[in-house]
Amino acid sequence: MNKIILAYSGGLDTTVILKWLQENYDAEVITYTADLGQKDLRDDVEDRASQAGASHSIVEDLKDDFVKNYVFPMFRGNAIYEGEYLLGTSIARPLIAKRLVEIAKEEGAQFISHGATGKGNDQIRFELGVYGLAPELKIISPWREWDLASRKDLVKYCNENQLPVEEGSENEPPFSTDENLLHISYEGGILEDITSVPPESMWRNTKSIDDAPDSGEEFSIEFENGDPIAVNDEKLSPAELLTKLNDIGSRNGIGRLDIVESRSTGMKSRGCYETPGGSILLKARRAIESICMDGESIKTKDELISKYSGLIYDGLWWAPERFAIQSLVDNFSKNVQNFEEKWSKWLGVKYSVFVNSGSSANLLAISALTSDKLGSKKLVEGDEVLTVAAGFPTTINPIYQNKLVPVYVDVELSTGNINCELLEQAYSSRTKAIMLAHSLGNPFDLDSIIDFVKSKNLWLIEDNCDALGALRILDAVRL
Repeated sequence: MNKIILAYSGGLDTTVILKWLQENYDAEVITYTADLGQKDLRDDVEDRASQAGASHSIVEDLKDDFVKNYVFPMFRGNAIYEGEYLLGTSIARPLIAKRLVEIAKEEGAQFISHGATGKGNDQIRFELGVYGLAPELKIISPWREWDLASRKDLVKYCNENQLPVEEGSENEPPFSTDENLLHISYEGGILEDITSVPPESMWRNTKSIDDAPDSGEEFSIEFENGDPIAVNDEKLSPAELLTKLNDIGSRNGIGRLDIVESRSTGMKSRGCYETPGGSILLKARRAIESICMDGESIKTKDELISKYSGLIYDGLWWAPERFAIQSLVDNFSKNVQNFEEKWSKWLGVKYSVFVNSGSSANLLAISALTSDKLGSKKLVEGDEVLTVAAGFPTTINPIYQNKLVPVYVDVELSTGNINCELLEQAYSSRTKAIMLAHSLGNPFDLDSIIDFVKSKNLWLIEDNCDALGALRILDAVRL
């Protein structure tokens, strides 16, 4: 008897396909459902499959596998299709195809079947994925074989075969959706009129710009070997990290997209997308690469983006060309961590963390000192921070943002730096730190500042934006 592995969602289409395969191929059908973080994953998917005659069902949680081994590698290549689309649907298909092939081999199945229609990209992605991994397997695409042409036909088939049908299933939805942890897409239906504005009620995962907060939200992302590993110093699993970035992006109105794209089949198609965490991640990667990679490497990597993104979009994740480009971009990504390590060694410090601007660095430095891990040494609301009266806004703002109290100390007119003779006068029992920048490239008297900090047991946050590398600073640090 033939044995078929069916990619199964539990919806109307794949439930009909499940029964249709048994009738037309005299086959045992095993259903496979991948949990990639889609919120519409049915709780009763196994029961529905059983009612429709599946010999057994397999449901797997692949969220971490999906993000770690597919989403993150894709973002290491800065993949973006036609300058806009972050490939949320495209990148999910290689993993599903891989698991379908692996299960087919485990179960001794000869066929794999899917519910993709005959006019979309997914039929190509699934089938190229399967053939790339197991060319000996055969693929059944019911939408290219049967004479069922509409949802009414599908509902009629369900009624004739005693399959479960939900009320209203015969009605065409206003658009189709596909969701995973990286994104959600909307296409077809009312969206095929490119002059129509998508209804606000369509967007599920992001706030509109109008409803987003008026003020910005500061946060940090830590990378290791080119991949994000922590948000705001909290180490997270790949799926947890992307979920965290999704939450940040969602509440701040980040990640909506309304485009017309070129399908693999040669058609033009309008697609609306929400990719909040992915949009943040791409920006963060480009920012850190601007610091850690030389200009020629950035140019070379940028030249590969179109080719690399096109391979993923067209379902060629398992192709030799994709592996070759991946090897190259992964080698570039190693520079992110290697540069931090070499920079730390050159400076003679234990750690260094790269961010996209001086203001971000200052905010990270001050915010780190509010951590509970520091016990009684942590900075708390109302603590005083000594700083120079002629300081930069990027030095002062993080003090206010953490609800600390700046105490301004007058400057030396000749350098614009803090007058160290006034430190004792500015100090109080509430003083917990000193935060200073080197004014206009003039290194302040670091030796005197360090002596004062040590005598009072204070934190010192040094903003080196204008004077990093000055001999006086390095000599003082090494002393």
